[in-house]
Amino acid sequence: MSIETVRLSEKAKGQLITVKKNTKIDNWNVLCRWALMLSLKEESIPPHEDIVTNSNVEMTWKVFGGEFSDIYLAMLRQRVKNDFGKIDEDELNYHFKLHLHRGISYLLNQSKNIDEMVKLAL
Repeated sequence: MSIETVRLSEKAKGQLITVKKNTKIDNWNVLCRWALMLSLKEESIPPHEDIVTNSNVEMTWKVFGGEFSDIYLAMLRQRVKNDFGKIDEDELNYHFKLHLHRGISYLLNQSKNIDEMVKLAL
């Protein structure tokens, strides 16, 4: 596995702080899981960008994924394979960062409270 540590940009940290206030969900890892799933659900490929992970929000992959970390990784790998026809393990972390940060933006825009967040899952 090529993803060992999950780090956020300062922008994403600020966005998640707002989402935490709106939803009352306190755990970074829970919100990051929702964000990843929202982005993977989106049919379009996230735009390429250089994401600087310069915030102090950091967690291990195991903390990020919890007991389902292998499933999250498999879903990410499948998505990368679907999008590009192959899985480049060296670029897996890059694609993860793109999906995670896009998903955090989606969370910020689509979940003004916990009820709206739950509707995203339906």
